[in-house]
Amino acid sequence: MAAHSEVASPVVAVPPARGNQIVIPQFPDRKLISMQSAFNFLTGEQQKQVEQAVVDAEGKTSCEIVPVLATTSGRYDRPEDVVGLWLTVITALGFWYYFPRVQGPAGDWGGLPVVVELILAALAMVIAFILGAIAGSRIGWLRRLFTPRQQMQDEVAARAREIFFDKRVHHTEGGTGILIYISLFEHVAVALADQAVIDKLGQTFIDQICQKLTAGLHSGKAAETICEVIREIGDEAATPLPRASDDKNELQDTLVLID
Repeated sequence: MAAHSEVASPVVAVPPARGNQIVIPQFPDRKLISMQSAFNFLTGEQQKQVEQAVVDAEGKTSCEIVPVLATTSGRYDRPEDVVGLWLTVITALGFWYYFPRVQGPAGDWGGLPVVVELILAALAMVIAFILGAIAGSRIGWLRRLFTPRQQMQDEVAARAREIFFDKRVHHTEGGTGILIYISLFEHVAVALADQAVIDKLGQTFIDQICQKLTAGLHSGKAAETICEVIREIGDEAATPLPRASDDKNELQDTLVLID
């Protein structure tokens, strides 16, 4: 797909929390049948490339860059209930249509008792609901179909903020943490930075980084794009936020994987 159409992915601005900015663009589906695990999204070699990109970038700047890949950011129970309910209704209609109760001729007491038929129908509907719930939880496109887009964006934004604090990205000595968060199920990427970084680099740069990230994910070049974005942050921050001679590496230079 052309780069122009990839960059044109929708961008939704989320109100900042404590001065931090979040930009959420959507990247398209690449795996419809089942949800892809963050642990399998990149190969071992690609993960090492991302970690080396962090080392290279932090060698130029005091910024602490933390890339995160998450399988999903929310539980999303609604699709399980909706798909289970629809399959139950279809099963009930199927029973009514294919197995109508026919009154036998006078003197005929054959056939199943009504109670047994009701029990069998109820059992079939229970099984249908369970199968529908399993399908709603395991099949990616079904989960996305019955989950409001706004809910997914809210879940990713909340999860990104949570990780920003839990992984101590926000607690660096110079307040120069940058989180690159990619949530695979929702197809949402987030760039979250400390206020000191935004003051020096500008919100426009953070937005551009996020757009470039989603464009690369759109084209299927995930590892290359993540590495490129990280190195671009290092190059851009090298002058306004240079690495001091006594600078300490406060956070591990690793790709964080969350399943």
